[in-house]
Amino acid sequence: MTKEFRARLKRREKLLGTMVTLASAASAEVLASLGFDWLFIDGEHGPLETRELEAILQAVGDKTACIVRVPEAAEVPIKKALDLGAHGIIVPQVNTAEQAADVVRFARYAPEGSRGVGLARAHGYGLNFREYLSAANREIAVIVQAEHARAVENIDAIVRVPGVDAVLLGPYDLSASLGKMGQIDAKEVVAAIERVTDACAAVGMPLGYFGVTAAAVRPYAARGYSLLVAGVDTLYLANGAKALLAELRDA
Repeated sequence: MTKEFRARLKRREKLLGTMVTLASAASAEVLASLGFDWLFIDGEHGPLETRELEAILQAVGDKTACIVRVPEAAEVPIKKALDLGAHGIIVPQVNTAEQAADVVRFARYAPEGSRGVGLARAHGYGLNFREYLSAANREIAVIVQAEHARAVENIDAIVRVPGVDAVLLGPYDLSASLGKMGQIDAKEVVAAIERVTDACAAVGMPLGYFGVTAAAVRPYAARGYSLLVAGVDTLYLANGAKALLAELRDA
């Protein structure tokens, strides 16, 4: 199913994911065994460098699709994440069509792009080199984040960039860029989200949304958002331990 992630995404199937931020291959492996359609591996805010990302991708294997959020819209982090075997990338702060086009170029081999060719885990360390090169452009998902007022201003052009497979809303950064830090229900933030939603709907672009809880994501799923990510590994650990401790104290 991991090889079908991009195709399912483009068909706007409902894809349920959760966020991995801990530098722990074991915790990612546990989450991958639960039936999520994909894991959001956070290489932007999480303490995940190349070795940690590699260990996570090795532990998860083909249990579920691993989509890595790279730290920036730049060639080297995109190339490294894909060479490690990520099934796709999420790129933060893509605010213009030109940035989106660069992201696609960095993620695609020629003639569709300019991704560098090397031997790495994704290529079976050379053993599956030809097979990977023949399939990568077809199977690798490219997701850009709309999480700034500038992205909202340019969203009509961004969603028309060939090779962009989905747009993931970043509500908290978006609220901050509008001077409403954390106020995702403020009218300005709601209006910006509406604009992104309408622009994506106009071209059939799949839309994604992150929420800390299922309840936060549910309204967006009802509106047709199909790339859904809820929950964070650290909160599962903290909330589970907190609840257990409360039970023990009550006993």
